[in-house]
Amino acid sequence: MSNIPSDLSYTAEHEWVTAPNADGVVRVGITDFAQDALGDVVYAQMPEVGTTVKANDVVGEVESTKSVSDIYAPVSGEIVARNESLDTDSALINSDPYGDGWLIEVKLAEPDAVDSLLSASEYEQQVG
Repeated sequence: MSNIPSDLSYTAEHEWVTAPNADGVVRVGITDFAQDALGDVVYAQMPEVGTTVKANDVVGEVESTKSVSDIYAPVSGEIVARNESLDTDSALINSDPYGDGWLIEVKLAEPDAVDSLLSASEYEQQVG
C-alpha cells in the first residue's frame, strides 16, 4: 500500500499539496503512488520562478525509465520556488516523494483553493 500522509491534500492526478503557510504558499510534489508507478525518475521539468499557473494546467513533466508524465498545477497562483536539487538528482522524487523530492512552491491566488482538493482518505479510496 502506498504511503499517504494524512496532513496533505491530494489531486486525482497524483499530486500532493501542503497546507498554506502564513504567506499563502504551498509546496507541491507527486505522491508515493505516482513515483512507484513511474519507476526510476531520470528527469523533472518544472516551471521557472515567477511563472503564473492555473489549476489543472500542465506545468511540467517527470520522465522515468518507463514513461513521461505531465505534472498538473493543483492550485492557481505564482511559482515562488522550484526544487533546484532535482536538476542534478531527480531520483529524490523516488527516494523521498514527500520530502526532498518536492517539485514546486506556489503562492495561492485564492487562499482557500486547497479546500477543494482530496483528503488523504479520499485519495486512498481512489488509488486503493
